Amino acid sequence: MKSTLVMNVPNNRGQIVGKLTEDVTKSFEVEGEKFYEGKMEIERLSDNVDILPFTISEKLVKACNLNLKKGEDFAFGGELRSYNRVIDGKSRLILSFFVKEILDEHNLAEENTNILHLTGFICKEPNYRVTPFNREICDVLLAVNRLMFNKSDYIPCILWGRNAKLMQNQKVGTKLELVGRIQSRNYKKEVSEGVFEEKTAYEVSVQKIAIVEKEEEKNSSELGA
Repeated sequence: MKSTLVMNVPNNRGQIVGKLTEDVTKSFEVEGEKFYEGKMEIERLSDNVDILPFTISEKLVKACNLNLKKGEDFAFGGELRSYNRVIDGKSRLILSFFVKEILDEHNLAEENTNILHLTGFICKEPNYRVTPFNREICDVLLAVNRLMFNKSDYIPCILWGRNAKLMQNQKVGTKLELVGRIQSRNYKKEVSEGVFEEKTAYEVSVQKIAIVEKEEEKNSSELGA
């Protein structure tokens, strides 16, 4: 029988807590509402850090009288969203934490400074592999429906060990619930022969995962029990 995580949260819900690495800047406007972008530094338990991008509306900034300057500490609640942007003539998938509320020590969802809950569907064949050090890894692209919007966010997720093995034979369309943290990962990409450019990738490092049974499958299994 397939197990499920009971999260009692929307499809896409998380929090990030850390220090701003730069002043926010105005980025774009939708139907007269302006939005800012910035980056936050979040410490891991390993003493490494993740530098994560976030987006916040001018309306929320003004309502909470926020001073979004470099070096200031904040706790944000919201969701991880994806956007398509044309960069150097090519369409790129951009991830950003969309801030929906400002948190403090009294209304933090959890003790974790960086945590994300997602419910979505596998939308690309999982990429399972074993490293030269015999470590199992699996990449999964998850399509997460935005509530009240006819739109989905496409979130790259990375799984390790037993979780990776669980995902290796899953099909496109499988519904998953997962808990993880948003991480940044630096890598070098060869842009021309012998010339490399440093890039940053963002993904969700999965800590817990479950396959969600379809309602008709669940009813069928109960009848056959």
